[in-house]
Amino acid sequence: MSRDLEGRSIIVTGAGRGIGETMARGLAAQGGALVIADINGEAAEAVASGIRDSGGKAVGVSADVSDRESVKGMIAKAVEANGRLDVIFNNAGIAQTKPFLSISDEDWRRVMDVNGLGVLICMQEAIRQMIAQGRGGKIINTASIAGKQGYEPLAHYSASKFAVVALTQAAARAFGKDQINVNAICPGVVATDMWKVIDKGFVDEGLTQRDNQAFETFSADILLGRPSKSDDLVGVACFLASSASDYMTGQSLVVDGGMVLI
Repeated sequence: MSRDLEGRSIIVTGAGRGIGETMARGLAAQGGALVIADINGEAAEAVASGIRDSGGKAVGVSADVSDRESVKGMIAKAVEANGRLDVIFNNAGIAQTKPFLSISDEDWRRVMDVNGLGVLICMQEAIRQMIAQGRGGKIINTASIAGKQGYEPLAHYSASKFAVVALTQAAARAFGKDQINVNAICPGVVATDMWKVIDKGFVDEGLTQRDNQAFETFSADILLGRPSKSDDLVGVACFLASSASDYMTGQSLVVDGGMVLI
């Protein structure tokens, strides 16, 4: 197995399960020194322990991405453990299914606080650390196909992911001079706990009649003939964290099996 990320200090937020966990394991397998961050500290440590048991390097930390002091502590932990911060994956996010006219102010703020503000805070604090180090770095944000097309009844989730794409582009323009690459990954329909939440929301709102119906409907037209697994995102994640992507910035890569063509 290649070791393209040997010794690189990498944070992955929302890595206690789902896409974040799978990407973190893949990054560690290529030699990365991981900080596994999640609002559920026990889940984060369980993933970190599994990586260590497999011969990798990882520490777990509890972090709330919508709280700046918590994010500062997370970054300090990476610097303490690995001497610096080279890469951060801003992957933590939440979803909610609500018909357009039913989205409340509270719903909007909750989704945007995590998916929008949380990404902004993590980017700001990571960029400050990278500039202080004077050696550049990599920022990778988890957006979505919902950051390319608005979906109803996921309007506020879609808005939050459009925000992630915009933040990616804006930061790439602002910090290219500091040799900080900023890119995003836009997954499609991925078989994770988040999609179970989305699917349940469809049922609860009376928009579908049974479990997995929304998942199956959204997956029906994927050109490669199946919904995504978390493993499908590992290769792109490793590429964006490695020197192979040094001349790429400001891009939002759609990795969806051919669901959205742009």
